[in-house]
Amino acid sequence: MPRIEDNARDEHFWHAIAQRYDVAPGPINLENGYFGRMTRGVAQDYQRQVDFINRSNSVHVRQRFDGTQSLEIRAHLADVLKVEPASIALTNRASDALQSLIRNYTGLQPGDQLLICDLEYHSVEYAMRWVAQQRGLEMIEITHAHPATYESLLNGYREAFTQHPRIKLMALTHVTHRTGLVMPVQAIIELAKEHGVDVILDGAHALGQIDFDLPGMGVAFAGFNLHKWIGAPLTLGFMYIDPQRLADIAPDMGSQHYPEPDIRNRAPYGTPNIPAWLSLPKVLQEHLDLGGSKAKGERLRALRDLWVREARTLPGIEVLTPDDPRLYCAITSLRFTHLDDQQPMVERLLKDYNLLTVARNGSACGSCIRITVGMATTRDDIHQLIRALRELAVG
Repeated sequence: MPRIEDNARDEHFWHAIAQRYDVAPGPINLENGYFGRMTRGVAQDYQRQVDFINRSNSVHVRQRFDGTQSLEIRAHLADVLKVEPASIALTNRASDALQSLIRNYTGLQPGDQLLICDLEYHSVEYAMRWVAQQRGLEMIEITHAHPATYESLLNGYREAFTQHPRIKLMALTHVTHRTGLVMPVQAIIELAKEHGVDVILDGAHALGQIDFDLPGMGVAFAGFNLHKWIGAPLTLGFMYIDPQRLADIAPDMGSQHYPEPDIRNRAPYGTPNIPAWLSLPKVLQEHLDLGGSKAKGERLRALRDLWVREARTLPGIEVLTPDDPRLYCAITSLRFTHLDDQQPMVERLLKDYNLLTVARNGSACGSCIRITVGMATTRDDIHQLIRALRELAVG
């Protein structure tokens, strides 16, 4: 039986997997961090569910989806994650889940402190700042040095907790959307607990490419997407709350749609994308058949390593994401060192080399170019990127 890490480099196997995705002619997509593709089979099932719900309308939704199917789907998702169904509430996206967790966290008093870093997603940062303003709290923000190391990340939080003993709640991004840095979540949460700090985990980019154990990591509150690395239709996400901590998150906007105690009252209420949710069992089955997050993550990292090894040898290019296997995944960022603004090079990559990438700003490392491989990315795509970087590095 081949090892998963060996299978990650089996081009024959992954070529067959890539053929499951329909890819339009045009630029090579190295911006797979925005959202993931559905396989052809999932897209067909989604369309079938759209047609079905359009025909059956509220008859099916009222009689089946609201009462039993939504609970069955939640249980299926919980089984994949190895958590209790009562710990999950379905949402439209990770941002909805995270914003609700932040604004409804009950353990804050005027004068307490909140902690964020320079790598949080904008909607998380905005929500934390809003809560601080509304409740008379102090915002503490730390920046992480680049290139980061496992110890430098831990030391950054250790120093923050020591210097600011009134921190009660912090945001923590598992996989940062700007540079692709993977945070040592379990170690940071253990450190936070020593200082009486609760953590709200942004897992939007982690689920589907990193194999993790939520209870084992000590996670109490988290939000996730299913339309990035799991491969579900857009508008699917969920909230996770450790059932023993449910009382620490108030019902969202006073929701009483379900008898208390119920995590579903903590999520924003509204009509969901029902056809998308009905397609999730097929999505999850394909994910598991492929080997789950471990197998997918190993493949994505192997593709990433192909171009990063070359990029690190090129003058004038700095790869910002470390090579410590604990700290990276599919997403990796670089910059051309002679430029402060990387957007012109994003445009060159697209215009001259047919490569779609994206510039990211806001972190202490400054403007960077995010390059994200995906499940349909081929070695030929990577070779095209390597050629572009070689030529652009020499001007």
